[in-house]
Amino acid sequence: MTKPPLEFDHIHIIAENPHNTAAWYVEMLGAEITADTVARGAPQIFTEVGGKIIIIRGRRPGEDPTPAKPVRKYDDFSSHNEWGTDHFGFLYNGDLKAFCDELRAKGVTFPVELKTGVNGSALCYIAAPDGVSIELMQS
Repeated sequence: MTKPPLEFDHIHIIAENPHNTAAWYVEMLGAEITADTVARGAPQIFTEVGGKIIIIRGRRPGEDPTPAKPVRKYDDFSSHNEWGTDHFGFLYNGDLKAFCDELRAKGVTFPVELKTGVNGSALCYIAAPDGVSIELMQS
């Protein structure tokens, strides 16, 4: 089998407080911190979740990032249309409702509550730090 020309590598998040953000991914999603480095003058933390890499970095010298917009609650997908990256998603191999209950008990907010998606499987969206939206789907 021929290797495809492109292969997914990572998601890169700029965080106001990268260590707190990395800790959120560890506590809420079971991420593993694989490296805690400094690159171009800013903290850069590598985490792994579900076999994928999420790089979380802080402010570099001379940067002035604009504040992230908070992830807002929405019931209708059409009411959340904005240009750019909307979210990234994970399949959950287990009882998604029970996992959502655990996350809610830890203080995670749900812009989209657990519901049945168009393909018949359960899904929801959670608000992560720094204005990031994450979809969780029942596998």
